[in-house]
Amino acid sequence: MKSMAARQYLRMFEPKLLTVLRAGYGWVDLRRDAIAGLTVAIVALPLAMALAIASGTTPEKGLYTAIIAGFLISALGGSRVQIGGPTAAFVPVVFVVIQKFGFDGLILCTLMAGVMLIAAGLLRLGTLMKYMPQPVITGFTAGIAVSIFSSQVKDLLGLRMGTVPADFLPRWTAYAQHVATTQPSAVVIAIVGLALIAGLRRWRPNWPGFLIALVACTALAIGLALPVETIGSRFGGLSSTLPHLVVPRIPLDRVFELLPSAFTIAFLAGVESLLSAVVADGMTGGRHRSNAELVAQGVANLGSALFGGLPATGAIARTATNIRAGGHTPLAGIMHAGFLLLFMLLLAPLMRYVPLAALAAVLLVVAWNMSEYQHFRHTLSAPKGDRLVLLLTFFLTIFIDLTVAIEVGLVVASFVFMFRMADVVEVTSGVKLLESDNGETAEGLGQRAQLPSDVEAFQINGPLFFGAASRLDNVLDQFRKAPKVFILRMRLVPIIDASGVHALRMLLQRCRKRGIVLVVSGLQTQPLRVVHQMHLTPQDGALHFVPDFATALALANKLVNEPSRQDAEG
Repeated sequence: MKSMAARQYLRMFEPKLLTVLRAGYGWVDLRRDAIAGLTVAIVALPLAMALAIASGTTPEKGLYTAIIAGFLISALGGSRVQIGGPTAAFVPVVFVVIQKFGFDGLILCTLMAGVMLIAAGLLRLGTLMKYMPQPVITGFTAGIAVSIFSSQVKDLLGLRMGTVPADFLPRWTAYAQHVATTQPSAVVIAIVGLALIAGLRRWRPNWPGFLIALVACTALAIGLALPVETIGSRFGGLSSTLPHLVVPRIPLDRVFELLPSAFTIAFLAGVESLLSAVVADGMTGGRHRSNAELVAQGVANLGSALFGGLPATGAIARTATNIRAGGHTPLAGIMHAGFLLLFMLLLAPLMRYVPLAALAAVLLVVAWNMSEYQHFRHTLSAPKGDRLVLLLTFFLTIFIDLTVAIEVGLVVASFVFMFRMADVVEVTSGVKLLESDNGETAEGLGQRAQLPSDVEAFQINGPLFFGAASRLDNVLDQFRKAPKVFILRMRLVPIIDASGVHALRMLLQRCRKRGIVLVVSGLQTQPLRVVHQMHLTPQDGALHFVPDFATALALANKLVNEPSRQDAEG
């Protein structure tokens, strides 16, 4: 039995690559995956460099990430068509980590995030990601988009300034101070790049718009000898050698300082990869293994860090491109990594001429797509609590910190949920009850007439959890005269937690002080189990548990009509 459970547990982490190869793989499949892999590599090439530069590091770091992490995510992941690599979601947090702790600090941060992701997968937390509140996701995604746009103003305008500040307001203050250094040639290159990308998306959506725009802008800058900053002028030549394993000096003394950023990277990697896998399932009709995907993401981040790369996750846009291009197995993602490596080895000398303004134009489009402004606007029409979570997460992401934004967004979303759930719970008197415990309808007055004069009944409708447990505090205060028996109907309580059981104990204590016998009727399976686990047991003359309201009425009649102990002794 244990061996069967162990096999089922291990089955959750089996890479989809093994599943595909076991089912059979032929030349037709190889051809389709090769075409898709080449298509995605062409799309990923400019993005990897642009995202690395936006993150505050050199462009080859982005290529290393796309190659190493892209290979590992496809080889070990739980999705057939997932494409991994650097994504725009990481840009703000990576930029801040590099500025504060250097690139070695980022390596440690990424390693810790990788361990967190592996642990999350092994603990089978992948299924919990689906409970992430949508306003939180929309808020920090839109906030990241604004941050990316903000980080690209220097290259878009060709401003002659030093390091761009990490914080939003100081950054724009610095831009305002150097706006007089705007280079018209950089603005022209950026406009041409944006126009080409927008035009190709409208009239030739299947063409690699990012790559075409970069090639055209590079040719324009070289042909007209425009005085624009390029990859070569800022970073020197790109490496044309294979990425190699390097164990950098890791500042272990800063582990606790880096822990919040590592958690943010792990959180973003987990959420974005699983969202991407869900989107892919919708496009292909497949079904991913969420926990296997988390483990693969963790291994990929470990590998990327050890090869000098950046944090990585599943990329929704590149995954969709892979599917549209015909990719249907993980080998497409593996070949995408291989093609990127080939491009880096062959084209590195030419990449030095790419204008940074053109890469900024690419990232501007990425930020616009990431903002999902229509979804943001749609969420603004949601209930007040959802709007609060959305705007709070959005502004905290921009002005404070992505880690703080996620933490506060989740906490506030949880409080909003608890408030709503507590508001749903009703504690109503016997006069208002319209249903009996067997589900048959009855008139309220007729039901109230069934109660003896010294008996009162209330019903709880909804989960009795910590957010709603206080509803029982003042129930007894509503009686002008204390009854001899109080029936608490709980047939409509699906779940109860420790706070709910504690509220029942407190109600029992108040009943005993006033000489009232408490009768609880209609407990469902989960509440009954929890009540017994927490040792709230029947107490003769004080607390009774009965299966339904009819039994409760019969017991109440018996308790009201039986002579008291003093009468019996007399």
